[in-house]
Amino acid sequence: MPQDDNSARYLSEVSGIEETMNPKRQRHLPVTAPFDWLRLGWRDVLTQPFSSLVYGFVVFVLASSAIVTLYRSGLDYLIFPVMAGLLIVAPFFAAGLYAKSRTVAEGGRITLHDMIGVRPLAGKQVFFTGMVLCMLMLVWMRAAVIIYALFFGVNPFPGLDGIVSLLLTTPEGWGMLVVGFAVGALFAGFAFAIGVFSIPMLLDQRVDAFTAMGVSTAMVWNNLRPTLVWGAIVMVLFVASVLTGFVGLIVVFPLLGHATWHAYTAVR
Repeated sequence: MPQDDNSARYLSEVSGIEETMNPKRQRHLPVTAPFDWLRLGWRDVLTQPFSSLVYGFVVFVLASSAIVTLYRSGLDYLIFPVMAGLLIVAPFFAAGLYAKSRTVAEGGRITLHDMIGVRPLAGKQVFFTGMVLCMLMLVWMRAAVIIYALFFGVNPFPGLDGIVSLLLTTPEGWGMLVVGFAVGALFAGFAFAIGVFSIPMLLDQRVDAFTAMGVSTAMVWNNLRPTLVWGAIVMVLFVASVLTGFVGLIVVFPLLGHATWHAYTAVR
């Protein structure tokens, strides 16, 4: 009997993975779908708003503290790569927001404590995916330093005041912008593909990290136009938050987190 129980458990897990990898997922969603995701995300923000806004405030404190620490430590040349890297690891930190959106959709209520201590069905697999995203961010930061060195050699970083004129008024600066944008786009595109739906899936289903990242990439590919629009919306709102000194993250981060859950439920 124990052997039969183990066999049944194994078959159940295999069936769950096959269901996760089911090719009959939503394909070719309308290009306007991301605006529906935003609308539903805003509805979730307004439902028990305290928990979402406090979540956003914590992210604002962490992001602004990291930038201030880099500036005061003389590592200001890492500020721009770190800001770009925040977009890479953001899906991992939004897990509690996904849990709230799922609970709201089921008609329940969730506390801030539950959001912070959310337990994904995939267990530790979510931390493995988060580690992959963090390592990707570190590699991007190192690549940014190498790109700067390729164009400007061992010359010291001119500081935030001088970098703009250096980039816009010299041939080396324009070259660095073009190469940096191209390399950064590759990092961002890869991170977006493997991360945008994998963390919600690990929260929602009992799958391994590699399956979740692979299915996330397939979801993006099968709905390329709406997911590109979604990526552009995320970028615009993030830049707007940066221009407010990251204060905008208090609202923007929970809005995007809730909306991402609805994006996942739309394509799964």
